[in-house]
Amino acid sequence: MKVLVFGRGFLGERIARTLPGATLHAADIADEAAVRAALDEHAPDAVVNAAGKTGRPNVDWCETHQTETFRSNVEGPLVLARVCQDRETYLLHLASGCVFYGASPAPGGWREDDFGNPTSFYSRTKYAADLVLSRLPGVGIARLRMPVDSAPGPRNLITKLAGYKQVIDVVNSVTVVDDLVQVLPGLVERRAEGIYHVTNPGTLKHRDLLALYRELVDPAHDVELIADEDLVARGLALKGRSNCILSSARLDALGLTMRPIDVALRDVMTKYARAVGR
Repeated sequence: MKVLVFGRGFLGERIARTLPGATLHAADIADEAAVRAALDEHAPDAVVNAAGKTGRPNVDWCETHQTETFRSNVEGPLVLARVCQDRETYLLHLASGCVFYGASPAPGGWREDDFGNPTSFYSRTKYAADLVLSRLPGVGIARLRMPVDSAPGPRNLITKLAGYKQVIDVVNSVTVVDDLVQVLPGLVERRAEGIYHVTNPGTLKHRDLLALYRELVDPAHDVELIADEDLVARGLALKGRSNCILSSARLDALGLTMRPIDVALRDVMTKYARAVGR
């Protein structure tokens, strides 16, 4: 199977290296002519969209760059979907679980069919695209949460949290990238439609990740744990962050499994430590 991956960022490059038959392409997904030319050139059986704006150094950038964010996160995926629909080419869109804020309405975490309650501009754009794409045939949506990777980098939750002097003391679902790249081929091969939460079973506390970081990477690391509401109150962020737990029931129903987070995190942190020379 030939797969064309859009997005030369952290996830796009990683997926293109590991997904069988994948080719990475840097076309602007909001430029319909460029997208059509890319599909004409590569004639893929499936497309994976890993392009989008998350902001640098963080999603607060999206609050002050709304036009660029909207173009990349809403217009781009819809253009890509339209071109794929014209060619009857399957599209797997990488989305975000950050469309949910707070506790889920039912036990077990937010489900794929729950209505989002996005607050930040970034999360609103991601949810806007989901609302349309989730109703299109031949389109799958893989919602990720706070990627954790064995390779150090600015988009890696380990690197992010280790670099902050203050970290909110919260619990979340997360996506271990080593496991993500194992289940994405299954979604593509099945041409899975609709929304799938692609997160590792279990939950992760920021304090536990940082404790493991001190154990395996930097024993001298120090951080101040603060309450969620202090993030904005102290002027550390423009908008509150999404903190939520997701249910991955639809992924489980396909027989696509990821490791429990406590198992996966120690493995990833061990590899991360080796990568930084510890």
